[in-house]
Amino acid sequence: MWSRFEPDDGEALPDLVVIQVYITSARRSYVLADWYRARGVFVALGGLHVTSLPDEAARHGDVIFLGPGEDTWPVFLEDWRRRAPRERYTSRERSLAKLPPIRRDLIQRHRYLVPNSIVVTRGCPHHCDFCYKDAFFEGGKSFYTQAVDDALAEIERLPGKHLYFLDDHLLGNRRFAAELFEGMRGTGRVFQAASTVDALLAPDLLEAAVEAGLRSVFVGFETINAGNLTAQRKRQNVGRDYAAVARRVHDAGAMVNASFVVGMDEDEPDVFDRTVAWAVEQGIETATFHIMTPYPGTGLFRRIEAEGRIVHRDWERYDTRHVVYQPRGMTAEQLEEGYWRAYRDFYRWAALWRGAATHERIGDRLRHLAYAGGWKKFERAWDALIRSRQVLHALPLLETALSSFGTRAAQRAGHDDRRARHGHYGRGPTPTPRR
Repeated sequence: MWSRFEPDDGEALPDLVVIQVYITSARRSYVLADWYRARGVFVALGGLHVTSLPDEAARHGDVIFLGPGEDTWPVFLEDWRRRAPRERYTSRERSLAKLPPIRRDLIQRHRYLVPNSIVVTRGCPHHCDFCYKDAFFEGGKSFYTQAVDDALAEIERLPGKHLYFLDDHLLGNRRFAAELFEGMRGTGRVFQAASTVDALLAPDLLEAAVEAGLRSVFVGFETINAGNLTAQRKRQNVGRDYAAVARRVHDAGAMVNASFVVGMDEDEPDVFDRTVAWAVEQGIETATFHIMTPYPGTGLFRRIEAEGRIVHRDWERYDTRHVVYQPRGMTAEQLEEGYWRAYRDFYRWAALWRGAATHERIGDRLRHLAYAGGWKKFERAWDALIRSRQVLHALPLLETALSSFGTRAAQRAGHDDRRARHGHYGRGPTPTPRR
């Protein structure tokens, strides 16, 4: 058996080991790969880090995969069966058509608070300089979707009420998203997803998402310093009214999970206090903070490296919590201390109360406190539930908190449906949601 992911010499060895490598797990992945290869096991490596640094990864695997694997994995399996695998497979043909259903029976659901994670698109239509995934999709389509009916069929197979879309930008293809949300209307699902500020400001799409069950949206605001946006090619944020985004999401009946990156070249030591103050003033429920991290393979890494500002290549520290380059507007110590202070200050009870007070309705204020406080103030309790494998029992609490959001949107949708049925809009009954 395995203990803490330690391979056991007493176990029967597999014919093939496949490891997906992320930057902070690279060292551990290579240790495991080397262990198996030393015992004659064929090892395949793929993922973001392998695509970013293929020559490094190739020293630890018999074969490496660059980019997504939907098109290359079946080819490799056929080559491997014929005992003629290549050393490298590079993705070129990007499509999610005819993918087999995910083997969810292999997932140990009791280990996860949100076991219904799902991805119905790949990549992102934008190309930000600091984005680790941009290099992953180089050489082919950088954003593509499932067929809507296939996505709805996958959702239908998931038990329970809650869904967690892990897509980088669920609203990235307007036509796909609109059809998906229409198909989800009336199914009783609640879900969390990610989007961009420009998509959330577009007419109608956010409202359709909330009617379909969207209750919390991850938004990459990234920085409150406009000069940083152009430098990082974050064009979808340039000239956008961030406050309008927060208001629109709240008015629709959903919560905001804001993402902020600190340590960009325009940032100075006051950026932490200003960012926290802005987020609290907007009534943002949850926020994640990240120290700017120049991932290998990105435009940011190439620029910072050319300027001689990369401090080291200890990949385990490339986790957005440590400073791995020389900042311009402050010292590395100021940046790291400010990052931790931003988290502390945003999640202080006093700040949570101020943020909750920005909502007009008492119910919204209570939900703000319950959701934000429950997520961050009870980390030890969450850790205990995870270690005891009881975390799934907390899922009804999450579903209840999320279900209480979107009430206004749901009421409006029901009101509109009733008016439509009675001919007030000059049209027939609302179409039946596509199953």
